[in-house]
Amino acid sequence: MAQPTFHLKRSPAASIQGAPINALSVDVEDYYQVQALQSHFPRDSWEACVSRVDANTHRILDLLAEKDVKATFFTLAWIAERHRSLIRSIVDQGHELASHGYAHIRADAQSPEDFRSDIAKTKHILEDIGGTKVSGYRAATFSISEKNFWVYDILAEEGYRYSSSINPVHHDHYGMPQAPRFAFLPVKNKAIEEYPISTVRLLGQNIPCAGGGYFRIFPYWITKRAIARVNALDGWPFIFYFHPWEVDPDQPRPEGVSAKSRFRHYTNLDKMEARLRRLLNDFDWGRMDHIFLDVVEKQEVTAS
Repeated sequence: MAQPTFHLKRSPAASIQGAPINALSVDVEDYYQVQALQSHFPRDSWEACVSRVDANTHRILDLLAEKDVKATFFTLAWIAERHRSLIRSIVDQGHELASHGYAHIRADAQSPEDFRSDIAKTKHILEDIGGTKVSGYRAATFSISEKNFWVYDILAEEGYRYSSSINPVHHDHYGMPQAPRFAFLPVKNKAIEEYPISTVRLLGQNIPCAGGGYFRIFPYWITKRAIARVNALDGWPFIFYFHPWEVDPDQPRPEGVSAKSRFRHYTNLDKMEARLRRLLNDFDWGRMDHIFLDVVEKQEVTAS
């Protein structure tokens, strides 16, 4: 299989005075839609599950409003169809609405035809409910790698401007460690950019540290140092992500979950909201489209 060619972009942080503004992102999915728990919550059981995503996402929205922070919400269209007022709240409060696909199906588990149908359908649903243009996409479980680089052609053809779907690390569920750590053009001369999840380079390896379970499991100071390092040493905004179910220690817990999945999914859920408050206080945060697309467009105008 031919390896993809990466066309690197320059840092948008160069045009920002002082420390870079970092990108805060939320993957809007419910506790029963996590890949590691799919054997306990098959898709045909979702309608019968007690939904907690609306209340959990509103808790996040309240926290962001309190701190005057805007974020990008990568949202499942399956959720949007069932929680239309939540989607309107996200948009009305000034956040970016972006695509997480329809029903959390991995991109590398879809044919090109199925992938096109999924992202086109999702874009239409989100734009119709939210009343705003959708430019961004994040694949379920960071499921873009060298095996399915064809997705970028389809994303560009369907009107997406960027993706944030590659985590350049080794992991049992995802990862493309040979990918660039920062923004690049996956397809030369096409209007689509990839913004990989942030990592720290240490001893020749990309170390994961950008949110989710890493943020809950590791001590807070590790994340704080990682963000400061990427900002100062690499000169790039940090891309951080988390999920609404991560602020919910009272979510249902099925029996029979493996020890590894229990550790990854449930550790420190009760500490998550307090850690997020510290994170919002310690760094400047914003929407992905404002940090990356707006600055890129200004650079292009200046260059011309």
